[in-house]
Amino acid sequence: MLALTPWPEPDNSSFTLSPAQESRLLQRYSYLVKRAAAHLRSLVGSMVDKDDLQQIGLMGLLSALRRYGREVDEQFESYAFKRIRGAMLDEFRRTDWRPRQLRQQAHQLRDKSRELTRELGRVPTDDELCAALDIDQQTFLELQYVGQAEAMESLDLLLEQQSESQLGSTSLNQLELKLSLKKAMASLPERNKLLLQLYYSHELNMKEIALVLQLTESRVCQLHKQSVELLSKKLAQW
Repeated sequence: MLALTPWPEPDNSSFTLSPAQESRLLQRYSYLVKRAAAHLRSLVGSMVDKDDLQQIGLMGLLSALRRYGREVDEQFESYAFKRIRGAMLDEFRRTDWRPRQLRQQAHQLRDKSRELTRELGRVPTDDELCAALDIDQQTFLELQYVGQAEAMESLDLLLEQQSESQLGSTSLNQLELKLSLKKAMASLPERNKLLLQLYYSHELNMKEIALVLQLTESRVCQLHKQSVELLSKKLAQW
């Protein structure tokens, strides 16, 4: 999964929690599951059952508690959030949660956007795209999410391939991989870099980022996809 700031796995060889402690901590940190679900709305929209998502997240939280390797402290929240989010992303990958028709419509939206951009000499508005495809604003936003998810998955795969190629390599090579990612982020235009930082570092979802940047949710979704594609290209080149 995408992790712009990888978190080292703790050593859990000498610390275990009792069932009562696990139950208490699951309740205490359950809010992280809701936060992760809101954060991932840009990937799944309304296409995944809320209760199923909560259950996957709770299993991710339980895994985080068992793998943390020590008493929970101020660093646990960030560690647990990443594991919860990772558990959800793993499940999305395992199951075909996006209907084929929706993926086809997302590709049609992409092609129509390029066509109108050539014809108009500018980026088409949301209303112009909706009229051209004969869809409403809600459907338009869902299709934006699908296109964004595909871009994110491509970046995930690229990072995984790079990580796997470093397995068993020297610490110097692993450092070079991290520096390449940092360099690629730094080379992005300021707006794209800010958007990625708000999403991955500050854990804001698309709607929250839209409020911060004073843009529409649809525009933020477009910019996020663009940012991820730019980052992927730069990493692939390096």
